[in-house]
Amino acid sequence: MKNQITYAKQGDYLLPDLRLPEQPNVEIGVWGRRHLGYIEKHHKIRYFNLLTSCKLIAYLAGIDREATKMFDGIVNKISKQEGVTEQLKADNLMMWVVKINNIRNRASEIVNNELIYV
Repeated sequence: MKNQITYAKQGDYLLPDLRLPEQPNVEIGVWGRRHLGYIEKHHKIRYFNLLTSCKLIAYLAGIDREATKMFDGIVNKISKQEGVTEQLKADNLMMWVVKINNIRNRASEIVNNELIYV
């Protein structure tokens, strides 16, 4: 039988030998950690369903990959539209830093609103 439960004696008690399935060893980035905090606080049922089905790590890794891809794409697109290039970086580093930080902040807001905090 595949689902037969075995027990181990602990003192006077028989306790089931329960093992969790193997989980992928994946590093969760900043986007995945933000989403984790959000679902822990605001979507407890989704969080506990993912946790107890051992799918939480894979779910967060997927969110992290998708958010990173979205963020990088938005930053590249806006940088091209606004002329924030390597030439600007070479000519006026401080102006480039100001502009790229502004672009990154806007891209971060878009990713948060469309993917992380939903």
